Amino acid sequence: MHAVRLHAFGPAENLTYETVDDPLPGPGQVRIAVAAAGVHLLDTALRQGRPGPFPAPADLPTIPGREVAGTVESLGADVDPGWLGRRVVVHLGMVPGGYAELAVTDAARLHEIPENLDAAQAVAMIGTGRTTMGIVQFTDLGPADVVVVTAAAGGIGTLLVQYAKNLGATVIGLAGGPAKVAAVTGNGADLAVDYTRPDWPDQVRGRLGERGATVVFDSVGGPTALAAVDLLAEGGRHVVFGWSGEGPHDGAPLTFTDEELAARSITSESVLGPAMLNKAGGDVRVLEERAMAEAAAARLRPAVQRFPLAEAAAAHRALETRATMGKVVLEP
Repeated sequence: MHAVRLHAFGPAENLTYETVDDPLPGPGQVRIAVAAAGVHLLDTALRQGRPGPFPAPADLPTIPGREVAGTVESLGADVDPGWLGRRVVVHLGMVPGGYAELAVTDAARLHEIPENLDAAQAVAMIGTGRTTMGIVQFTDLGPADVVVVTAAAGGIGTLLVQYAKNLGATVIGLAGGPAKVAAVTGNGADLAVDYTRPDWPDQVRGRLGERGATVVFDSVGGPTALAAVDLLAEGGRHVVFGWSGEGPHDGAPLTFTDEELAARSITSESVLGPAMLNKAGGDVRVLEERAMAEAAAARLRPAVQRFPLAEAAAAHRALETRATMGKVVLEP
């Protein structure tokens, strides 16, 4: 099969498209003919040897990627034969191997792909979709809410805009550049603004009048996040699920002391990692099932940007330079 492998930590160019042996499913496992593989910003950090929620690979070469969708084409021992030939999507967990034409995983991890989704959309929902479902566990949105979504043209941001609009909230989407602003507007946001323009907070205040924001979904940190938090009304919530770490408009995660929160009369909470999992009862599959159900019912519609598998390095460069919209997906 063809696969993308990393032989040494470093730049995107270290990802090479090669021919390697086909993986074999073991007991309780299936082999998937991959139609789409998800690319995550975390993948770019692991490529450089920087750990995050997942450790950096201990052994090289490795095939990156932890989200795949395709068709089950081979079964290991003790697997229900009913899986054979079915369209499935899976998060591989701690074991990489997604950037390939074939991938092996435990049958217990599989989800059948809803009929209304293609493989790339299914990959978006098993990754960014499940994270979105984890984030919104910490909110109780309704028509009275004014929601600010940072990085609103990204994979998670796109879904958060839709989720909040479905519940009747007023949604303000922040994005970098005219093309992304147009995409956020097309996704249904009540107002989309370019956060690279210094006057964007004034645009938001002009639209809201005396109203303040009630929730800020923050994945960028730094100056942009602080300006968004400044829009919160008394009792507002700052929900943190990441930070970009680079660029003049974002940076380190935005944190506040108890005294600063009291002075602002707001709350701030980081919802990634154990907090998100605990909220779901300790079972990440619960979030995956919710995400797939939302997509199957057409309440959430993931945005995807597709690259050929052989161009994984280009996909990484595009992610790192903010040149993507929606979920980045590789297609063999």
